[in-house]
Amino acid sequence: MTVARSERLLTLLQVLRRYRQPVSGKILAQETGVSLRTLYRDIASLQAQGALIEGEAGLGYVLKPGFMLPPMMFSPEEIEALVLGSRWVAKMADVRLAAGAVDALEKIAAVLPSELRAEIDESTLLVAGPRRPDDKSDLVLIRKSIRAEHILELAYEDEKGALTQRRVWPFALGFFDSIRIMIAWCEMRQGFRHFRTDRIASAISTEKRYPRRRSVLLKAWREDQGIPAPH
Repeated sequence: MTVARSERLLTLLQVLRRYRQPVSGKILAQETGVSLRTLYRDIASLQAQGALIEGEAGLGYVLKPGFMLPPMMFSPEEIEALVLGSRWVAKMADVRLAAGAVDALEKIAAVLPSELRAEIDESTLLVAGPRRPDDKSDLVLIRKSIRAEHILELAYEDEKGALTQRRVWPFALGFFDSIRIMIAWCEMRQGFRHFRTDRIASAISTEKRYPRRRSVLLKAWREDQGIPAPH
C-alpha cells in the first residue's frame, strides 16, 4: 500500500469517526477529495482490514466502535493536537486530571515510532493563561458524580458571599481560562444552572442517581442554550 493511499484511508476513517449517523458516499467522497468510485474501493479496503463500516451505496455508511488505528498512523497535525491538548489539561485542570493527561501522552509516546516520538519531545506548542481563582470544591468528586449520575448537595456562594443550599444533577464541567463551571439541573430553580466551582463552598454526593440520564440532560441543555449538537 502506498503512503498516499495509507494517508487517504486514514483520512476516510477520521471523517467517518465524526459522524454518529450513516453518511452518504457522496459526502464522504467530497470530504476526502476522491471520486465516488475511489471512495467505494477505499471503504472495501478498510472493511477487508477489519474496520466495522456498515452500510452500502445509496444508503450511507457508519463506522461502528471497535476498530483501533495503529499508532504510527498519527499525522503531524494529530501529534501536535495531542501535545497541545494534554499540555492545556495539565495546566488548566485539577491535579488528578492533569496527571491523567501527562500519563496518557506518555503511553502514546511509548508506542510511537522514533520519528513521531521526537515530534512529541520537541514540540514547540506552549500553553499560557491567566491564573484561576483557587477552587474550594473537590473537582474529583464532581467529576465522579457526573460519571455516576449522582445528585450533589451544594453550599454555593453568590458574588456577595451569601450561601444557599442546592440539590443539583451535575452532567458537565466546563474549563475556561480563568474559571471552571459545573453545569447542572438545579432542583430549587427547576432549571439548568451554571455553578462556578470557586464558589462551591462544599459538595456532598448523595450517592443517589438522578432520574434523567446524563446524555438526555446534556442534549436538553444544548437545545436550551442554542448550541448545535456534535455530528
